Amino acid sequence: MQQSIVTLDLEGVLVPEIWIAFAEKTGIEALRRTTREEPDYDVLMQYRLDILKQNNLKLSDIQEVIGGLAPLEGAKDFLDALRAKTQVVILSDTFLQFASPLMRQLDWPTIFCHHLEVENDVVENYCLRQPDQKRKSVEAFRSLNFKIIAAGDSYNDTTMLGAADHGILFRSPDNVKVEFPQFPAVEEYTDLMVLIDERL
Repeated sequence: MQQSIVTLDLEGVLVPEIWIAFAEKTGIEALRRTTREEPDYDVLMQYRLDILKQNNLKLSDIQEVIGGLAPLEGAKDFLDALRAKTQVVILSDTFLQFASPLMRQLDWPTIFCHHLEVENDVVENYCLRQPDQKRKSVEAFRSLNFKIIAAGDSYNDTTMLGAADHGILFRSPDNVKVEFPQFPAVEEYTDLMVLIDERL
C-alpha cells in the first residue's frame, strides 16, 4: 500500500493572513496585497519590503502583531484529526521569523518555509529556501513513493496542487477558482476532510 503525505498551505488555510493582519494594525492599506492577488511572489515581496522601509517598520513590529494571532476557527481540530490519519507537512511562503508563534499553537507541525535577512531589527531582504519550493517539495516526496494530497488557497499554491496526485483549493478567492477549475474547491474543514479521506 502506498503511503500518503498531505501538504497544506499555512496562511488562509490554517492561520490568518499575516500581512493583512499587519495592514490592519498599521493602517497601511497597501500591505493587504497577498498571493491571492499577485501571482509573482518576488514582485509581492519587493513591494512589501519597500513599504516597510518607507514607513520605518521593523521585524519586531510584525512579530508583535503575529503574537496576537490565533489559528483559524476549527483549524487546530482539523489538523489534529488529519495528523492522526496520515503524515502532514506545511509548505508555506512565510518565514521562520513569522511562523514560530503560530506553530506553537498548532502543536509544532512540520513546516518548510523561507527566512528573512534581518539586521538590527530591520528586514533587509528575504531568502527563499529554494524557488518554487512547494512544487519541488511535492515532487521530492513523490520521488520517495508517497502519494501526495495538497490543499492551498492562492496563486502560489497552484504549482504545488498541480504536482500533487490530488490538488484541492480551500477558501480560495473567485479569481483563483476561475483560473484553476481543474481543482475541486471547498470552504469548510469538514468538506476538506471528506475530499482528503476519499483520496487517502
